[in-house]
Amino acid sequence: MKLSEYVMKKQIWLTPAMYCAGAVILSIATFYTDLVLVGRFLEYIPSILLVNVELGKDIMGVLAAAILTMTTFTFSTVLVVLTTYTSQFSPRSPENFVHGKVTRNVLGIFLGGFVYASLSLLYMQDKTFGHEVLTPSIGILIAFFCVAAFAYYIHFVSSNVQVTALINKLTADAENVISNYRELQKKDYVTLDKWEPVKEKRVIQADHDGYVQFFDLIRLMEFAEKQDMEIEVAVTTGEYVFEGMPLLYVYHDKEPEESFAKFYKIGNERTVEQDLGYAVQKLMEVAIRAISPSLNDPNTANEILIRVGRLLGKMGELKTNGWVFTDSAERNRVLYNFSAYHTILYHTFYQISEYGKDDISVLSAMSESLKIAAKSAPAERYETLWNTQLYILDGVDFQKMKKLDLVHLQRKIDELAKATEQPDYQLPSMEMVPASLQQEKLITK
Repeated sequence: MKLSEYVMKKQIWLTPAMYCAGAVILSIATFYTDLVLVGRFLEYIPSILLVNVELGKDIMGVLAAAILTMTTFTFSTVLVVLTTYTSQFSPRSPENFVHGKVTRNVLGIFLGGFVYASLSLLYMQDKTFGHEVLTPSIGILIAFFCVAAFAYYIHFVSSNVQVTALINKLTADAENVISNYRELQKKDYVTLDKWEPVKEKRVIQADHDGYVQFFDLIRLMEFAEKQDMEIEVAVTTGEYVFEGMPLLYVYHDKEPEESFAKFYKIGNERTVEQDLGYAVQKLMEVAIRAISPSLNDPNTANEILIRVGRLLGKMGELKTNGWVFTDSAERNRVLYNFSAYHTILYHTFYQISEYGKDDISVLSAMSESLKIAAKSAPAERYETLWNTQLYILDGVDFQKMKKLDLVHLQRKIDELAKATEQPDYQLPSMEMVPASLQQEKLITK
């Protein structure tokens, strides 16, 4: 994705504006159709589609009012959904609903319909037309289309206020981020130890505060090749930077003549397009909210942990320690650093391991999540996954845990140890579990 595509994608107003522009063009086209063509071919047009100007003005006035009412109701519905997302799921979840294609297109259809009806009402004058017109019939067809969009939007809203729909959307967003990075990995790159710039180092600083939202790495590499320079990205996507903070280190013999602002985007909030950690964080925030005393819905948290395990396994396939992009001549051009894999795992579990340490279902789901990650992650990630499991167990009070809960958790730990090729690990207090129950654990394993 290019920076220009990213910026346009984030402009919510752009889609409705395009519909409104289309409505203006359509209204002008129908006006000239009525003015020039309808009078000539009046006998060939079905009479049911033609109305006189006075009746047409009444029809267009009613349609404009009706479409404006639907638009107002739609905006009210959006506000209700935003409130629901914020209070029940996460303060960062509403952007998934607002930035969705369906919401933007439906609002664009309504606004475009209103613009068409209003302009057509303005054009429809007795002194202009001496015959019946076709514009109201087209306005009615547009109104039917608006009603259909309204009915679909009600269905869409009722489906998306469910937590499962939100989980699916957040999971799909995270998978898209991983897929994009996997495509980048197919480009020419070498390992971090091959990065040895020799030219003079110059610093490109941030011109304002905000979150680093996007880097156009491909264009940045092409620019570095064209200018015969090497560029090191000094920050990670999702990091908050301050004015004057280094963003890029440029290795070149002379001061760069062009601005580097066209290669990155700094905004007021984090976005998921290139931010691996944030994509998972949004999922984990919903899970943490689910196990809070106000909601008390650990099953939702457990479902999310299973999804996160699959994502962590796919992330394990990425080279997260740093990429050095090379040009067509295999010369080093751009160094881009990711968060280390152990850092991603830590930020995934460090909050939920604290809030869920007293719930056996959440504890076992975290172990299951790591086991699922181990199934698809390469072998060099096994030790990191196992160390994350040990970190989760550090805060658990096993003395208060029931015997059957200990047996269940021990079985999950054994499965993870086998998946990550680690030595056997026995939970504290397991010696207090009767031998018959421990034997049950071995049998079910």
